[in-house]
Amino acid sequence: MDVLSDAIAVMRTGEPSSNRLRVGGEWCYRFAPYAGAGFHVVLRGTGWLLTEGEPVPLSPGDAVLLPRGATHVLSATPDGRCAVPFETAVDDPAGGTDLLCGKYRFDRSRAHFLVEGLPDVVHLPARVGEHTELRTAITLLGGEVHGSRPGRDAAVAGLLDLLLVYLVRAWFTDHPQAGWPKALQDPEIASALQALHADPARAWRLEDLAAEVGLSRATLARRFTALTGRAPMAYLAWWRMTTAARLLRDGDRGLPAIARQVGYGSPYAFSHAFKRHFGVAPGQYRLSPAA
Repeated sequence: MDVLSDAIAVMRTGEPSSNRLRVGGEWCYRFAPYAGAGFHVVLRGTGWLLTEGEPVPLSPGDAVLLPRGATHVLSATPDGRCAVPFETAVDDPAGGTDLLCGKYRFDRSRAHFLVEGLPDVVHLPARVGEHTELRTAITLLGGEVHGSRPGRDAAVAGLLDLLLVYLVRAWFTDHPQAGWPKALQDPEIASALQALHADPARAWRLEDLAAEVGLSRATLARRFTALTGRAPMAYLAWWRMTTAARLLRDGDRGLPAIARQVGYGSPYAFSHAFKRHFGVAPGQYRLSPAA
């Protein structure tokens, strides 16, 4: 898998959810914080996204991603004082605004730096000719959510996964000079990341990774750290532990198999490293609820 796909997969837990709502009048809904990322798409009409920052005006076709699931308000006006819980919303067939809302559940103990580096609010205004794959996914998802054709559930689940990738990819495209977008566009650093993700169990040394991507040790260390915020071997250690955490929670493999998959020669060495990283033993982590 590529780095963005890995980053999303390692954080995901449970299934995404979505619903389509038509509203009219002075509508105003509050969304409580949750462990995951939320999204909203204005299919028709206009509205406002209200957070602790500046109000964000929303136009037809605009998409918003809240990567950290922060509390927020969607409103017909920039005044959110009369907000009521979104759970109380009732669909208004005559409403002039059509909203597509949903959430992805994330395990915050496995949050990838790539996703955590996104701003609190990712606003992607609809612009003609831009992010065509995102617009296509939005159109398809909007049509399926209220549909009843055979295969609807499978279609919605697949489109929700696509939507998350396209939302993040679109922000990366719009911010090519930010750290992680720039890292994934840097041929050598992207290759280094791909190598670590493809084979985390390998007994990597900095000189091996540098030779793999055709850079000197010093150049690789400097560029990798500047763009990702972690030195190559520190990133590898973190990725091994994060991968192990996903395997513990999302499967039934034994500790020896997981230890081998993430590059540890014995379950004891793996358990010691895991407890040092997460503060709990692997067995306790497996049984504990997602953060």
